[in-house]
Amino acid sequence: MTELSIAVLGAGPAGAAVALGLRRLGYQTCVVSEWRRFAAVEGVSQRVLDGLRQAGLERALASADAPTPRKVLWNGDGQSINQECLLDRPRFDAAIREDLYAAGVTVIEARVLRVESSAGGHLIHLDSGEPLRADFLVEARGRQAPLAGGRLRGPETLSLLNQWQESPGQPGSAVESLADGWSWMARLADGRCYWQVTLDANRSELPAKDELAAYCARRRGDSSLVRGLFGDVALQPASLHARSSTAILLHEAGGPNWLRVGDAAMAVDPLSGNGIFQSLSSALQAPAVINTLLQCPERADLAQRFHQQRVEQLFLRFARTGRDFYAMEQRWPEQPFWRDRRQWPDAEPLHTPPDFSQVRVERLPVIRGDLIDEAEVVVTADQPLGIWHLQGIELAPIVRSALRGELEPVLVALPVEQRRMVQGWLLGQGYRP
Repeated sequence: MTELSIAVLGAGPAGAAVALGLRRLGYQTCVVSEWRRFAAVEGVSQRVLDGLRQAGLERALASADAPTPRKVLWNGDGQSINQECLLDRPRFDAAIREDLYAAGVTVIEARVLRVESSAGGHLIHLDSGEPLRADFLVEARGRQAPLAGGRLRGPETLSLLNQWQESPGQPGSAVESLADGWSWMARLADGRCYWQVTLDANRSELPAKDELAAYCARRRGDSSLVRGLFGDVALQPASLHARSSTAILLHEAGGPNWLRVGDAAMAVDPLSGNGIFQSLSSALQAPAVINTLLQCPERADLAQRFHQQRVEQLFLRFARTGRDFYAMEQRWPEQPFWRDRRQWPDAEPLHTPPDFSQVRVERLPVIRGDLIDEAEVVVTADQPLGIWHLQGIELAPIVRSALRGELEPVLVALPVEQRRMVQGWLLGQGYRP
């Protein structure tokens, strides 16, 4: 039996980001993962590329294609509103592994059969033979991770992904709203083509499994975007992979010797935001959380609370983003697909108008160096978990002075550029001298 300090299950962006962060902190870390079972492509934004860079995934970052225009046909309006970089997931996944190898992280390519966990550690049974034992476990297998404990689920959602091959040509992508769902499509420069339709899993009138490929082909034939992006091959049945894309939030994202990250902690609706970005968002904080659990067990509750609160807030932010995008489609208000999703997860606004009278100072968990600690932070309507620093300037003392009506001496003591920055932030929070 192999003894390990920390085992990370899953070598996607989330698992790799945690493993690299732990490696930089000096931990012996092993990543266990099997290869992706189906080919896929994703469109990512600049913020995803920035997140990959921050995580140290340089080879994965380099695997992204150059930005290409994305066409959008939503609520009957057609436009090219932005660009996205297309990621060939098999190539991207291989580059992630190269990043892990280069950092000295052990990678075991195997399928996890089951995990036996206790307060003393974890026994990981693999299909490749001898089990592994780890003191700490990071669950990063995405939607494939076992769903234990309580969880919040959004409307049940199904995505059908089709792939086929055409001649090399101009790459591009598009997104389109449909009466009973929406579709995303992409064409790579080498002629590989992808089309995915997302539907209500409970209410869609889907045919039998062996008729799904033909059903998808017929639906592509009704789309002007499909005809503009692809050739005639797109109108024929193609390779198909069905998967759940229901939004899920786990109510317990960590414990004394384990942590969930990425889609294993919270999986958002694909319309709510880029999946890689949300995975990285929860994973980048994890090394400091794990380091605290291992090095400062007296802060275990603080570290777990920090991780759980941030996972929940990220989930709500992404869910509300998707809700508002669903609400932009007004043509089918009574269709169950659109009705259910424009009301979920709640009616709270994505952004709350600034109100300085509601700004307050609280003592909350923060990342200090490589550990989770407590500090006085500024809580606002848009930042319920608090803001500690503004580009290195601690905000709590400044806000306390403003609330006492004694702000001017504090501002005068700051360098001119910092003073302007702080004044701009205060005005953005609704402060009026």
